Amino acid sequence: MANMFTGEYTHSLDAKGRVIMPAKFREELGDSFMLTMGFDGCICVYSNDEWLKFAEKLRELPELRKEARQTIRHFVARAARCEVDKQGRILIPQKLREYAGLTKDIVFVGVLSKIEVWSRERWEDDNICDMDDIAERLSEFGIQF
Repeated sequence: MANMFTGEYTHSLDAKGRVIMPAKFREELGDSFMLTMGFDGCICVYSNDEWLKFAEKLRELPELRKEARQTIRHFVARAARCEVDKQGRILIPQKLREYAGLTKDIVFVGVLSKIEVWSRERWEDDNICDMDDIAERLSEFGIQF
């Protein structure tokens, strides 16, 4: 069965770039998984199975198109295998921390098949939702309640 990540958890980054991975997420991810640049200035965390599925979709992109090559580079160039230490921490590579603006407080957000990692400031600034606007967008995608 595919991973189903949900919830929001805040933890603090230490001086070495380590942070505790929420226990609920560790249970589903296992001891090793992939980190990469995401959209909107966050980092994405993929289980090994989900990463393989994602990589296969990237392989299908037409490399003769510049946009396809740039997209592949965006996700693959700074992708890093990550392992959990005995204290439940992961080390987020410096380049990924810089990309996501991670300095102290970090928010882990479960978004179905992956986890997003945000700086708390960026998460709070960028993710204020207008529920009427969301309802309209869902309707455009054919989702009705």
